[in-house]
Amino acid sequence: MRERSKNRKSPEELRSHRWYGVNDLRSFGHRSRTAQMGYTPSDYAGKPVIAVVNTWSEINPCHTHFKERAEEVKRGIWQTGGFPVEMPVMTLSENFQKPTTMLYRNFLAMEVEELLRSYPFDGCVLMGGCDKTTPALLMGAFSMNLPAIYVPAGPMLRGNWNGVVLGSGTDTWKYSAELKAGKITQLEWRGLETGIARSAGTCMTMGTASTMTSASEALGLTLPGFSSIPAVDSRHAQHASLTGRRIVEMVWEDMKPSDLITAKSFDNAITTVLALGGSTNAIVHLIAVARRAGIDLKLNRFDELARHTPVLANIRPAGEFLMEDFFYAGGLPAMLAELAELIDGTQMTVNGLTLGENIRGAKNYNDNVIRGRSHPLIERDGLAVLHGNLAPGGAVVKPPAMEPRLLRHTGPAIVFLDYNDMAARIDDPSLDVTANSVLVLQRAGPVGAPGMPEWGQLPIPEKLLKAGIRDMVRVSDARMSGTSYGACVLHVTPESFVGGPLAMVRDGDLIQLDVPARKLNLLISGEEMARRNAAWIPPKAKFARGYGMLNQLHVMQADTGCDFDFLQEPLEARNTSFTDPEIH
Repeated sequence: MRERSKNRKSPEELRSHRWYGVNDLRSFGHRSRTAQMGYTPSDYAGKPVIAVVNTWSEINPCHTHFKERAEEVKRGIWQTGGFPVEMPVMTLSENFQKPTTMLYRNFLAMEVEELLRSYPFDGCVLMGGCDKTTPALLMGAFSMNLPAIYVPAGPMLRGNWNGVVLGSGTDTWKYSAELKAGKITQLEWRGLETGIARSAGTCMTMGTASTMTSASEALGLTLPGFSSIPAVDSRHAQHASLTGRRIVEMVWEDMKPSDLITAKSFDNAITTVLALGGSTNAIVHLIAVARRAGIDLKLNRFDELARHTPVLANIRPAGEFLMEDFFYAGGLPAMLAELAELIDGTQMTVNGLTLGENIRGAKNYNDNVIRGRSHPLIERDGLAVLHGNLAPGGAVVKPPAMEPRLLRHTGPAIVFLDYNDMAARIDDPSLDVTANSVLVLQRAGPVGAPGMPEWGQLPIPEKLLKAGIRDMVRVSDARMSGTSYGACVLHVTPESFVGGPLAMVRDGDLIQLDVPARKLNLLISGEEMARRNAAWIPPKAKFARGYGMLNQLHVMQADTGCDFDFLQEPLEARNTSFTDPEIH
């Protein structure tokens, strides 16, 4: 890869030259309109034009610092002889957007791909962090395949309430259960509300945000160590500027995602997610991103790697600490160094060095936060992929987040037709539920919900909470927040809304979960399953127009990443004549 720098592009070979450098009427218009915005040819002529793709908005608390970071990225681009153009794109605010940001992940991915294709950009800086922004940005950039580098938003500072350290999401669920059980007061609950999120940045637990930003670094798409830096730390601003500098060099070197990313890169990302005790959401996202890179990543690959990858990051919800502690302990480079041969250090990264070169010399400053291989938090199985007659296409579960007694469990189903049915009945004192029951949520998948929301952590019924129960088996075709925990079987495929076996479950049916054996079965006969299938009536479609209709017609199932089927063409088969627009 270093040899590429000796064969740098000429200014005439820049993609933007087709807009700016040609002596014709159309280029006259491009130059005159750029002058209209206050620039002279010396600002852009013969220089890489860099899209700074910014997911900032006033309703995304994870990205409130991105106004400043975009300026720091642009400073680095200017200083290295590039021409930055900030491009706002759809924000995906996990906290506020309904029914779920997952419904709009593919929307943002399409937007990124099309703006990179249709404007005069030579490369791009991708600014994201909030859960679905990271995979969406990477999906769009991989499909367009211009030089690209990623700026992770970074985690927020630790939460604090009356001296108690709080972790976003994880402690929300924990103390919400305690409130329902009568263990804390409403006044204490309101105190938690004001102390759990104290700065800009993403969740400081090992939620989906830090899982995916860390996976992006392991893929080789960020500067080394960037994903672990807290959002408000001055080193985060420094790395933003350095990222701006680096993308200009990447354009001259013509270093594109297809030059960096391999199947082994994705193995590194999966291994990283597993060692972090990361979010189950990473499974859906990494499969989708890999397929945009022309790599057919399979669901079972996560299980194969999980069987020999230890969990080393002692971070909530699986562990004790938070992302701020992880950074002080040495961050992701230190953990990757602890993984040693489980990581393929020969894979290239955006700074022109291999992953192994980037982590050489990384030190672990706190082996309680970042465990060594000799004393892991959990020996293996940070995630598990299940199969059986209830999930022929697979389902996932996070064993470290569940009570060990439930790893093998058989119990009678209590079925909720949809989320509203569940919300209406879950705390009803007359609900015939015990700690042995299996709560089943239907119609929560990619088509049925729509968008496969994070409803998989079904609440424990109030009467069981008051009896001291804090975990029970729950099964759904939904997802679960990376900050969540519990014996929650997720991503059941095919989903119930399209006639998957989950739609056939009835109250009282026995469901068998065996995580060590990787099994999930509905204990009814094949004949009974066939009868129920024959009697099943498809539910009415939810949309008759707009983006919702596009989703219900084209979204794929969880085991293939929930991308749209028409966006799945592999790199080598892509019609290269469509990569760039004609300019007339």
